[in-house]
Amino acid sequence: MSKPVLIDFYADWCGPCKMQSPILDQLKDKMGDSIEIKKVDVDENMDLAMKYGIQVVPTLVIEKSGKVEHRLEGVTPAETLESLLKPLL
Repeated sequence: MSKPVLIDFYADWCGPCKMQSPILDQLKDKMGDSIEIKKVDVDENMDLAMKYGIQVVPTLVIEKSGKVEHRLEGVTPAETLESLLKPLL
């Protein structure tokens, strides 16, 4: 069974993205290897950003087995992310 993947679509120039990054580090420390976190710079990966229809950064996409389960725009607290990820484990 595959583990959930959280994809962080961000940009280096984005202030809220800089706020989201330590939150994701905290989440990874808490949940460990039960989840995978991928960071995607929208400026360097425009094709992928277009595929996911990213219009706002940060946007977090949670996938399980290749299917999008959740999509969150803006800075999202670790507690919210954990509550969305735990049922997918």
